[in-house]
Amino acid sequence: MAEMDNTKSTDDPSVQPADEAQQPVFQLQRCYLKDASLEMPHAPEILMQPQSEQPQVDIQFEVSQRVVAADLVDVTVRGTITVKTGSKVIILVEGKQSGVFAIHGIPAEAFPHLTNVLCPSMVYPYLRANLADMMTRANVPPVHLPEVNFEALYQQRLAQAKAEEKTPEATAEA
Repeated sequence: MAEMDNTKSTDDPSVQPADEAQQPVFQLQRCYLKDASLEMPHAPEILMQPQSEQPQVDIQFEVSQRVVAADLVDVTVRGTITVKTGSKVIILVEGKQSGVFAIHGIPAEAFPHLTNVLCPSMVYPYLRANLADMMTRANVPPVHLPEVNFEALYQQRLAQAKAEEKTPEATAEA
């Protein structure tokens, strides 16, 4: 009976691609570490000095995207961790984690949300792990990047862009 069920499916290429073309696609194709660097400019001396104060930690990150082919988008999350004591840098770690996403059949208005919220949310955990691993391998206590709500950040950027659009109008009227 299983053979009968298989014969019911059609091998006609004109039928299947039409059905598949109608289906929206959002899929991570590949996740890769695009760039990574670790600097310890004052080592080994700074590592041997007793620290009288708590080190200062600065964490920065950004999201960028670019279309690499008709239905492929490369989304990159860059993270930088700088640990200082006084004016001296103990360690500076930076990484760029990217993901190539197949996206088609998605409405144009949803595209910015995908590339600014969903894609970075999928790539970011890999970046967090890679940066912490680099610090561990450098034999310094790792600083873990915090969890990030990309939805909230995206909404903030949209609100800021709207505010900036209104500001020139107000000054033009004055």
